[in-house]
Amino acid sequence: MEGITAEEKIKKRIEILRDVVIFSESNENILNRLASSLIDVFIKKDEVVFHKDDELNAMYIIVSGKVKVHDGNYIFTEFGKKDFFGEYSLIDSSARSATVTAIEDSYLLRLDQEDFQRIIEENVEVSKAVLKALIKRLRNNNVLEEKLTQNNIKIENQRDELDRQKKELEELNATKDKFFTIIAHDLKNPFNTVIGLSELLIERFDSYDLYKIKDFITQIHKFSNNAYNLLEDLLQWAKSQTGRIEVKIDKVDVFELAFENITLYQEDANKKGVKLESNVKMHTFISADRNMITTVLRNLISNAIKFTNHGDKIVLDTFKADEYIEISVADTGIGIPEKNLEKIFAIDSNLSTQGTADESGTGLGLILSREFIEKNGGTISVKSKEGNGTTFTFKVPVYKD
Repeated sequence: MEGITAEEKIKKRIEILRDVVIFSESNENILNRLASSLIDVFIKKDEVVFHKDDELNAMYIIVSGKVKVHDGNYIFTEFGKKDFFGEYSLIDSSARSATVTAIEDSYLLRLDQEDFQRIIEENVEVSKAVLKALIKRLRNNNVLEEKLTQNNIKIENQRDELDRQKKELEELNATKDKFFTIIAHDLKNPFNTVIGLSELLIERFDSYDLYKIKDFITQIHKFSNNAYNLLEDLLQWAKSQTGRIEVKIDKVDVFELAFENITLYQEDANKKGVKLESNVKMHTFISADRNMITTVLRNLISNAIKFTNHGDKIVLDTFKADEYIEISVADTGIGIPEKNLEKIFAIDSNLSTQGTADESGTGLGLILSREFIEKNGGTISVKSKEGNGTTFTFKVPVYKD
């Protein structure tokens, strides 16, 4: 405030004091005395006004510039023109709770505790007004502190949730890595067999009779089909994982679906002497994606055929359960060992078991079936006893008109 008279300087300071809430109700005489007690403070950018734990008893009013209140690298708040800080030092001599540093060149006005107390001792009304304003500001700060505490708790909870999700993702990636190792091994085997048999045919074709050649071609066809089916399941599973399969919920006729799939697998069942039956009642409808439910039924029926012997039978059935329809595929085959039941739908378990006619499989079809059923808002389970057959049951929402 260079180039102005002392009187003008006091007037400008009084204008500034009127904007400070703790002095806004003071009379002209008190404001004049406070203005006369203010000390000019000029600080450069990055200069410290005071450090944490300092015992400098004074409050500051910012005329121009900006400061930050911080504790090391953590910034609690920033103050700019017409803001004030350190007001509690006027009535309390405790050490500073944080450091204040200039963000830019700043001009401050300092009011020392000693000068302030001398002024209010002579005017009780000023003392009451100041204390009232300080208490109000303290309450506002308490509300702010409570909100900050709640926000911190919320942030901590979010951090915990992110940590949990990160851990789950890491476990899932590790599981998928193991899964792909298993699949790569199972995919390699049929191709090795096909390559080996075809090489023998090429090298010794002229020395083999037609029956031998036909046997080799039959084996090549069998293992090629195994590889194709595995690739098909793997492709469907990959689409499911990347969200490229759209779930189209519609009215699905389970009776019709059961008939179609039994017809599809009738020849395979006849070759093994296995009987396919359906107890599904007409007009049994579900709300589901028809293609996905078809894939599930095909996997369960082909699986049942694989693990049944000549003379066994496979039965499809349905039951109404509250808001769901339960669909079961039960066989009287060789069953599943109890220790393997909990691994049936596990992506990282290597349960590649030979069928009763040496059919091979990876278990990927069951994993895919579980994912498809879950995408349709249902669940799938298995009950089995070694030597006494197996029943797979899945439930999906019943169709409502």
